[in-house]
Amino acid sequence: MLRHKHGQLKTDFKTSLGSISYHVACHLRVQNIGMKTRDLLQLVPDTTVEPIERCSGHDGTYAVKSEYHETSMKICRPVVNNVKRAAASHYSSDCPMAGHQIENGLDNGKAPEHPLTLLRMAYGL
Repeated sequence: MLRHKHGQLKTDFKTSLGSISYHVACHLRVQNIGMKTRDLLQLVPDTTVEPIERCSGHDGTYAVKSEYHETSMKICRPVVNNVKRAAASHYSSDCPMAGHQIENGLDNGKAPEHPLTLLRMAYGL
């Protein structure tokens, strides 16, 4: 977004991304970074980004420990339900662990797409 602010970002996007469910990674909120990824993806014409500002329940190693996994999935349930309800073309997060936690909750085989992968698609690369 700094490149865009300074007129150095190419915005000649070739492909719309449609709708995106975007999980806002907890560390972005805690560090007060803001939703730069959302802002960037919304520059793509005919693209809507719906942010989801809830904890995915992953928290580093918490979700992969057998004694906490079930609880972590309960924490993630509202995020998963939001992704299901949106029925967006894509879902994404800046946090790969959160993305895969959501994937586990969806239980439909649809994998998350990293924001940079979506951007690459928008450029037609």
